[in-house]
Amino acid sequence: MVNLTIDGKQVQVKEGITVLNAARQAGIEIPTLCDHPELTPYGGCRLCLVEIEGAKTLQPSCTMPASNNMVVKTDTEKVREARKFVLTMIFSERNHFCPYCQVSGGDCELQNSAYAEGMTHWSIQPNWKPYPVDASHPFIVMEHNRCILCRRCVRACGELVGNFTLGFEERGAESALVADLGLPLGESSCISCGTCVQVCPTGALIDRWSAYLGKEIDVETTKTVCLGCSIGCSINVLTRDNRLVRIEGDWDGEINEGVICDVGRFHPMVEDRDRVLTPMVRKDGVLKAATWDDALAVISEKAKSSKGKVAGVASTRLSLEALDIFNQVCHELGATSVGSTEEGRSTFQAFSVLAKIGKPFEAKFNEIKDADCYLTIGEDTTKDHQVVSFFVKRNLPNGAKLIQVSPAATGLDNFANFSLRVNDDKIAAFLRDFAEAVKSGSDYAKVAAKCGLDEKSLKDAGSAVKSAAKLAVIVGSRYELTDSAFTTEAAAAFTAGLKGKLVSTKGNINSLGASQLKVNNPVNMNGAEVVILAAGDEKLTQAQMKKFEKVPFLVVFSSYATPLTASADVVLPVMNWMEQGGHFLNFDGHLLEARASLKAEENVFSNVDAFGKLAAKLNIKTSPTWESALKAPSVVEISK
Repeated sequence: MVNLTIDGKQVQVKEGITVLNAARQAGIEIPTLCDHPELTPYGGCRLCLVEIEGAKTLQPSCTMPASNNMVVKTDTEKVREARKFVLTMIFSERNHFCPYCQVSGGDCELQNSAYAEGMTHWSIQPNWKPYPVDASHPFIVMEHNRCILCRRCVRACGELVGNFTLGFEERGAESALVADLGLPLGESSCISCGTCVQVCPTGALIDRWSAYLGKEIDVETTKTVCLGCSIGCSINVLTRDNRLVRIEGDWDGEINEGVICDVGRFHPMVEDRDRVLTPMVRKDGVLKAATWDDALAVISEKAKSSKGKVAGVASTRLSLEALDIFNQVCHELGATSVGSTEEGRSTFQAFSVLAKIGKPFEAKFNEIKDADCYLTIGEDTTKDHQVVSFFVKRNLPNGAKLIQVSPAATGLDNFANFSLRVNDDKIAAFLRDFAEAVKSGSDYAKVAAKCGLDEKSLKDAGSAVKSAAKLAVIVGSRYELTDSAFTTEAAAAFTAGLKGKLVSTKGNINSLGASQLKVNNPVNMNGAEVVILAAGDEKLTQAQMKKFEKVPFLVVFSSYATPLTASADVVLPVMNWMEQGGHFLNFDGHLLEARASLKAEENVFSNVDAFGKLAAKLNIKTSPTWESALKAPSVVEISK
């Protein structure tokens, strides 16, 4: 431990901590602009200068390590004069006329810092020139005139996301933020995660969809969970007057540690599907608006007359509570088949391995974040489950190796040390042969010949695997099941044999939860006279919707209008993911709780309440049994 004095206060901190963070721990605020808690200290803005006894000049507290018996002063006349000078220089370099900026009025750290120092103007005549505004990106506007050259965005793009799209060109006053080698942001390698926007201290990078909708001081913030994929990233949803303002990553999130992708940050902002706001019943071949009672009565009558010829299909985006009551209702109706929209494709292999092993065999995501060798199989994580790719890519500059096994090019090609093109139907056999080659150090030529690979590249990849101290194998959920013995079993054997850690991404947010509740099954609708589809707010694919074409009587619970709601016999409106709460089991077994951040229309109910209404109409008694999912055998250890 280190003992020092800050503004006359005795402070004890861990060795290696900076003066800035030591002051923060002591409740002493030191202003800064380039510093961010999630980024490596940079020392660029010089706003955090402090006096240190014995030092000839003021020192940047963000990069100065605290040491024993150090005496620090943060609020002397000399320090205050330096701060005002630094701020004056920053204001004079670019166009910072605040009334015209969308973050003015509480969201701008530069403006707030100036007000904190009592500044109402700056004495140096501005010498700036107009810079172009880059509005080529669908979500982000790059406003060079507001940039203070703090490089937070550049560091976040590299350190947190591992994409390294952003950088600076030129020097001094001519310095300018660029994407790649000067491409417009919308044409660059930017993946639209928006991390740069979230860390920007000024209006240099803004979210074009939330501009001028509300400041942080006049919005409501709901800490919840993104349901965009199985990761379950922690997010903060900012709303005002029951309207979505923007979504930000939660820096305290255990799983995602603050980073989120475009699906979580921007896609909800541009959602353009038409909502279903009233029940509808088909009469004389035409869907007509109805009351809940009338719609439920039609379903009840049809379900009872079908005498058990019922099938139920639920989205794996539904909460555990909703899946539980839906399952109970379907079984009480004597349903011959109850399953999910995924039909277990993303979890079937994993649970077949569980049946053989008899215990959890997958690791927690946190266990692979610092791996020194990654092997990815069966998915382009730069498109699906993107946050997984962030943690992989940002570890590569530290020396980690990346080997991807896929039948075609992916977004990881530019980052991978080895891209092994193996057809889906050969991956399982390849993994078994590759594992043997790694262990024995031979037979690479034979393995390479089987899959048409370059022997040297395969051997080098094998050397990387063999020398790894922390091997991580990531199995995707978007592969084609062309080999019934496929992937997860072979990947599990590969990982265990080389003492690594295995993670599978599994699909939607509640794919694992649906499997634990025995709902994530293939659905047999043959012979079913009534099919109840709990679609929620999921965007079903054409292939998924095609399976319902010949259903005699289709009931759809949906948040949005789709071709299925147009062809259904009864449609019932339900809330979308931001309008209801619930529990979810993410891909690595964390029990997550989502909270509602918006209020739904009066006639729209949560999935749980909607299924409850149907149960009441059918005189079916239900009870919450969803917690059984936490106790059932699982491929990964369940943690609350």
